Amino acid sequence: MKSFYLTDTGRVRSHNEDSVTILKNASNEYLLIVADGMGGHRAGEVASSLAVAHLGKRFSKVASIGSKLDAVNWLNDNVNEINNEIIEYANNNPNSTGLGTTLVIALLTKEYLIFGNIGDSRGYVLKNGHLHKVTHDHTLVNLLVKAGDLTEEEARNHPKKNVLMKALGAMEKIDLDIFDVDLTIDAILLCSDGLTNMLTDEQIENVLNDNTLEVEEKVIKLVRKCNARGGQDNISIAYLMLKESGEKE
Repeated sequence: MKSFYLTDTGRVRSHNEDSVTILKNASNEYLLIVADGMGGHRAGEVASSLAVAHLGKRFSKVASIGSKLDAVNWLNDNVNEINNEIIEYANNNPNSTGLGTTLVIALLTKEYLIFGNIGDSRGYVLKNGHLHKVTHDHTLVNLLVKAGDLTEEEARNHPKKNVLMKALGAMEKIDLDIFDVDLTIDAILLCSDGLTNMLTDEQIENVLNDNTLEVEEKVIKLVRKCNARGGQDNISIAYLMLKESGEKE
């Protein structure tokens, strides 16, 4: 397996409110995390870094996550702890107006692959050269698409496309969407909306399928493409390649 992660401020924002990491524990289990923070007085970077640091600390302390049910419980317990920590921080720091963060996670073991998300940071898998979106965006426009009031293309260009319906720190009780994913995939991609607002899934897929590039080069190229198109937001990517393109199981 090969992995690489990167976060970039972009060309418009004055600072970076994203946090990202890829971790491996003693059992060769992988945890990928991307968090996109929000809030006044740079509180967004506090919220996102708090989420990533909390999960990283907990993950480093376990030799193995255990069964799939253990993993789901572990994720839910930690996400609720993070939510409480963010709320407590906001209560103790009045300047942190609107403090919160999105979160997308992938947990890979030899037996299973689980994705979890809150907000509009996304999780994808690459299988047989095709990019498949796993997670569902918790946004106003996505609700309108599901209701049939907007098309996918209209949603992509909608002025309220970044209005979140769900985020860590935004409510006392939070539920993580969990997705059980088949292990017969080539790669895992997590990203903030700084990537998906600048590039289409097809454009992302084309870069990931470029076999002349190493894992690091693919991630860097995606960030550069976003910036070449204006870099309207912070860009964060976590990419884990389970096997080379075209490699047999």
